[in-house]
Amino acid sequence: MASIDHRKAALFGAVLSLCASVVMDTAAQQGSSAEADTQVTSSPPPWSSDLGPADLASIVPENPFAAIPPQCYTKTRDATGTVHNPCYTCHVDSPAPNYANDSDLQTAYDFPDPAAHNAWTNLFKDRRAAIAAMPDGQIAAYVARSNYRNGDRLALNERLNALPPEWDTDKDGKWDGYRPDIWLSFDKEGYDHAPDGSLTFWRNYDYAPLPGSFWPANGSFDDVAIRLPALFRTDADGRTDLSIYGLNLAIVEALVKRRHIAIEPTDETALGVDLNHDGRLGIASHVAYAFDPRNGINMSYVGTAKTALERGETHLAAGLFPEGTEFVHSLRYLAVGKDGAVTPAPRMKELRYAIKARWFDYWPLRETALKELREAVDNPDFPERFFGSLERGISLKEGWRFQGFIEDVNGDLRPQSSEETMTCAGCHGGIGRTVDSTFSFARKMDDDRAEAGWQSGESSAYSHPFPDPVGQDGKGEYAEYLRRNGAGDEFRSNVEILRRYVFGKNAAQNVAALAKDVRPLLLPSPDRATELNKAYRLIVEEQSFDKGRMPVVAPLDETVHQNVEIGEKTGIETPVE
Repeated sequence: MASIDHRKAALFGAVLSLCASVVMDTAAQQGSSAEADTQVTSSPPPWSSDLGPADLASIVPENPFAAIPPQCYTKTRDATGTVHNPCYTCHVDSPAPNYANDSDLQTAYDFPDPAAHNAWTNLFKDRRAAIAAMPDGQIAAYVARSNYRNGDRLALNERLNALPPEWDTDKDGKWDGYRPDIWLSFDKEGYDHAPDGSLTFWRNYDYAPLPGSFWPANGSFDDVAIRLPALFRTDADGRTDLSIYGLNLAIVEALVKRRHIAIEPTDETALGVDLNHDGRLGIASHVAYAFDPRNGINMSYVGTAKTALERGETHLAAGLFPEGTEFVHSLRYLAVGKDGAVTPAPRMKELRYAIKARWFDYWPLRETALKELREAVDNPDFPERFFGSLERGISLKEGWRFQGFIEDVNGDLRPQSSEETMTCAGCHGGIGRTVDSTFSFARKMDDDRAEAGWQSGESSAYSHPFPDPVGQDGKGEYAEYLRRNGAGDEFRSNVEILRRYVFGKNAAQNVAALAKDVRPLLLPSPDRATELNKAYRLIVEEQSFDKGRMPVVAPLDETVHQNVEIGEKTGIETPVE
């Protein structure tokens, strides 16, 4: 097996990043307006140590393989020889236009040689003493203070307006990346409003989180919102119209999910679009998924977007979002109420942003996937190429740009470095599970109600019974994950889930109950929530996100490889498809 040392790998990654920053796309950012009106804090808590990041603007990654997530280093065989499979959550055969088809990665540790050493060393730290020394009241007060919104001001935008020199990587005196403009103030239909009542056109939705890390039981709550470009929000005469916007969102949802989506009864005649594909213009109560352009079967947007589509100014295809689609995603700490209820905390761990900056249809996406495969064969030890910078984020070969903000040592949000953003790009780029490089929207909750899944902020999936999502095999997805993985997280470290759903005397009964409500599985106990908050706060103190940002309490030596044997078999003989 060919190999190169880590310094050469790092240099190679740096050269790629440097070249990339020159050719980075400059798609315009939407600007203006972000959560509960609680006080933004800027002073460190008593236990903080002033470490801080080495150099945020550096394009030289210390770990050129930061796109390989820590979950991939899990030991799939336990001490008894039992095989666990958390891998299928990400690595599966995928329908076009996702050409990754990487279910084979379930069967072997197929890493580049220099990535054999696990650089995510925070997985092996013992934080139990430090967690015990951190007062419960202080961490509770910390997570209860918003670091995003302060009344009618957005704290992060104020920091970007007074741009620190070290954030201005191109030295033009202004921030060139995404400016947060979501207020997290949602109406009953999920639309976000600024303090003056104006719409930001972000729309919040509930989704079934992927099994494992994204369950709140493993550390974080989140909010996700989508925004389509301005032309999707206006009628044929160019007037802003929320009913048009809602229909276009439903059409995009039908295309992404490849199934019918319920809508309010709508007069198709006024729109000039046969939404339900019944062969006539009448009253439609759903958007029909009907995409087979080779046989003359296609769909259309409505309003201005319909005209733009006919002119070739925007695009439409199954499994793809139109160009200009944006997502914003906040990760929150876990708040513990006086009644013991665990809910999203006002404080953010991260704010993540994505925009589809370029459109690629099926053919170029297929060619890109084939090129990636050829490069992996020809240069197996080279790190994956990601182009970007601190200000602009990282661009993916599929046309998306990702950018993130994360806590600084004082708990205020700051831009992520290129290396820190590589961890986002690694999961979103080139794995079989994604739909057009995204996870959540294809998993948006829906039923036969037009309003289903659009979250007001006052209610969410965790405020009412939430049945186990049913997979294509007709089985409960979360129950199957527990069975296949034998744990409630990739690292088999969630002892609460192990006791209740895997080894406990009532495990079978508890798993069966998930068919009606998964909240007991997804939500941690108050004690675990507090412990996970403390573990993550310690990482913030250290600013050691480049060593892993999972809130690990005790070392994971028993379940995670510190070094892997390249090509070693996982013991998973038949990949889950």
